[in-house]
Amino acid sequence: MNENELKQRTKQFALRVIKLVDALPKTPSGRAIGNQLIRAGTLVGVNYRAACRGRSKQEFIAKLGIVEEETDESGFLDGTSQRKWNVKTRPC
Repeated sequence: MNENELKQRTKQFALRVIKLVDALPKTPSGRAIGNQLIRAGTLVGVNYRAACRGRSKQEFIAKLGIVEEETDESGFLDGTSQRKWNVKTRPC
């Protein structure tokens, strides 16, 4: 997979996250999980793009570490929301 393909995939991921959050209940817990998930899920693509603009290999690697953290957080929150509310979304 090349840089542009990964940029496209991270954008699609963000769109799927937004769709999932829109399907969450408008309860205090749904909003709390949704806010976290929106932040983490959209930052995956944002930080990947920032990594691609890195001025050095070290900066690229450091920013990819942030991408990994946001991806992990998104996965945790996604799994939590699907177990709690049985929310499923279809691919964009």
